[in-house]
Amino acid sequence: MRLVRNWTAALALAIVALFAGPAFAEGVNVAVAANFTGAAKEIGAAFKSKTGNDLVLSFGASGQLYTQITQGAPFEVFLSADAARPKKAVDDGLGVAGSNFTYAIGKLVLWSKMPGFVTGEDTLKAGSFNKLSICDPKAAPYGQAAVETMDSLKLTDALKPKLVQGANITQAFQFVDTGNAELGFVALSQVIGKSEGSQWLVPQDLYKPIKQDAVLLNKGKGSAAAKAFMDFLKGPEAAAIIKKYGYEVGS
Repeated sequence: MRLVRNWTAALALAIVALFAGPAFAEGVNVAVAANFTGAAKEIGAAFKSKTGNDLVLSFGASGQLYTQITQGAPFEVFLSADAARPKKAVDDGLGVAGSNFTYAIGKLVLWSKMPGFVTGEDTLKAGSFNKLSICDPKAAPYGQAAVETMDSLKLTDALKPKLVQGANITQAFQFVDTGNAELGFVALSQVIGKSEGSQWLVPQDLYKPIKQDAVLLNKGKGSAAAKAFMDFLKGPEAAAIIKKYGYEVGS
């Protein structure tokens, strides 16, 4: 009889542990602008460590991700590389009103794998290269920032024949990383801490601030985990990671 009672007690404890533990953990589907890849993965790990909930991350150009959202993609949260698309999501009835906020402010860098090659705007003016990589300015805010920089320096016409265009900032970076372009406009987050090559942090008076906004989408409206992630993204742990990758933290 004692054996039966002990077994029953053990079973009851196991059931309590099962329902109190990760069985109730949720996955949150998050659409993430490609420039934020490294930071998002690290934030996702910190969020899971704190809450037990996984982030299911999908990366791409902000414009491409927004198109997927309008077509019914199962995203619950959208981390864009601009402020316009999260606002549009709310205006179009796809996002929760009042949930959008600036989680990071990005910075543009001109980068080459060749040491000493990039010295500043003079590198662009000299034009002693065959290919300059940028991402699609219509789909990716960092591409738009690159165009604005060239416009500010009055170099757009001179550099246009040299441009190679990636679908997103990851592809723009890969063109340079693989040697298919001698240099390119990339996100600071992609090259921060890199000792190889050469880079120029583009002065922020040459392009509009890259305010990156998040929004809770309607598909995440009823998800406690999605709401918890939005709160986590505003908190000190996420802020420390965001700053580590070279971003300013939004207010």
